[in-house]
Amino acid sequence: MKLASLFAFLTSVSLHAAPSLILHHGRVITVDKKFRIAEAIAINADGRIAAVGSNDEILALKDAASAVVDLSGKSVLPGLMDSHVHPGAAMTEFDHEIPTMETIADVLAYLSGRVKVSQPGELISVRQIFITRLEEKRYPTRAELDRIAPTNPVVFSTGPDSMLNSLALKLGGYSRDYKVKEGSAGVMEVDASGEPTGLLRSLSHNVKAPTSAKKPTAEDVYRRTVELFKDYNSVGLTTVADRDSSLKQIELYQKMLTQGELTVRMRPSPGISSMSLWPACAKAIDEVIQHPLTKEDPMLQIIGTKVYLDGGMLTGSAWMIEPWGISEAYGISDPQYRGVQKITPERLKQLVEKVTTAGLQFTAHSVGDAAVQLLIDTYEAVDAQNAGSVRAARSSVTHCNFMHPDSIAKAAKLGVCIDLQPIWLHMDGRTLMGHFGEERMSRFQPLRACFDQHVIVGGGSDHMQKVGSFRSINPYNPWLGMWTAITRKARKLDQPIHVENALTREEALRLYTSNNAFLLKAEKNTGSLEPGKLADIILVDRDPLTCPIDDLVKTQVLKTWLGGKVVFEKK
Repeated sequence: MKLASLFAFLTSVSLHAAPSLILHHGRVITVDKKFRIAEAIAINADGRIAAVGSNDEILALKDAASAVVDLSGKSVLPGLMDSHVHPGAAMTEFDHEIPTMETIADVLAYLSGRVKVSQPGELISVRQIFITRLEEKRYPTRAELDRIAPTNPVVFSTGPDSMLNSLALKLGGYSRDYKVKEGSAGVMEVDASGEPTGLLRSLSHNVKAPTSAKKPTAEDVYRRTVELFKDYNSVGLTTVADRDSSLKQIELYQKMLTQGELTVRMRPSPGISSMSLWPACAKAIDEVIQHPLTKEDPMLQIIGTKVYLDGGMLTGSAWMIEPWGISEAYGISDPQYRGVQKITPERLKQLVEKVTTAGLQFTAHSVGDAAVQLLIDTYEAVDAQNAGSVRAARSSVTHCNFMHPDSIAKAAKLGVCIDLQPIWLHMDGRTLMGHFGEERMSRFQPLRACFDQHVIVGGGSDHMQKVGSFRSINPYNPWLGMWTAITRKARKLDQPIHVENALTREEALRLYTSNNAFLLKAEKNTGSLEPGKLADIILVDRDPLTCPIDDLVKTQVLKTWLGGKVVFEKK
């Protein structure tokens, strides 16, 4: 390196103190705007990046106190981010381990086992076993649940929908005379004779029955959540967004931070009950707006609010532009059924205006293309009244699985961000392709179109239950998410799903780094490896840009740093 160039480089670096840590002779994948690859990186004692550059440049900065690590050609990247988790997942197996269920027989065997350890009359329940992932691709029937549990109420819940046995229907008051409350988007499915089938769509079941499940203490919740976050660190995650959080849950994160045990940067979005009387909604939003943690903070910051606009893609209740179509798997008998709309357009506009005006990120669970269309059209109407407010607030769409091309164009124009879960394509693509067909599936997770139109899309998992990046519901392994976005491959399906919507490897990395940093209002401090940013860094066992594509999902994280401090090291 020429002396003049070296002098210019050194004078651009803070010279108050030598770096506390230098990583050299590796592949430093910066994920900056130019996606530059460097050889070495220097980290200051304050946990921020001092410099990124060549081996000679960075090693010239060391002094006797600097720790120096030879990477031996291995790759380092920015810490990864998940735009959508539910940390309550840590408590799923507090009472007992829940096996993986891939068939109706598995479900019935599990429930039968629970009956054996329960008293008659006690509630037996299982949550988030999605029918799209069962071999039979259907709900267990009311009769099947009756057969294994004649004296116990049984609730099989998946997303916003549930299948109940006869005793559960009786205890919940769901008879042929049951009427859904006015203003509710819920549906009680009935058979040809008018009797309930047991399937409730977007209805919170009202089954009152005792349960013998163990009750966790506050310390149990704290400790298991700490352990979950450590597992996040083990797959490279250094920032996560708790979507549909609560102010009570945020107190837990504050306690972890105070005690030095918060090992991920947390970006909560408290949930708002959207169809309560407006004064109650407004009060709930005001409590979020006035909370001190809405102020900019790299470690723990409330970034916005979340509501539910439609039902679930995996359960047959997402709100679609075209009818779903009759389906035995989803229990749909009405040829005009389009799914469930949970919020009126008028109320949605009220919610968006109030949150956006305060500069907070509004987001809504919007799975179907009709829900996505309504939300983005609402953003357009609000932005027309206050130009630029939607973009400035990082207004978002959560899930956004089916998108009309017009919605993509409007999102690009308005600066609307997207919180999307690539893993759903891998886990559920076979069932979805079988139901919707080739043409309609061209609108499923259209990542290529979003990237081409410069819509900021962040990658998430919607982790709901269990600990373990592959065994969890839904899997939170970000390498599996990247691989899915690149290959568009689904389990048990021979062909990729519309491979023209695939991303490049660089773009897939951006999903979980720089794009998520922008979506989560964290780009000033994280998302790329650049001088001045926090040293959230991961060391991996292979180069994700050049390894065989099917090896990408096998990537092992060797070490994770959060602000320059090691929070995970592979043994």
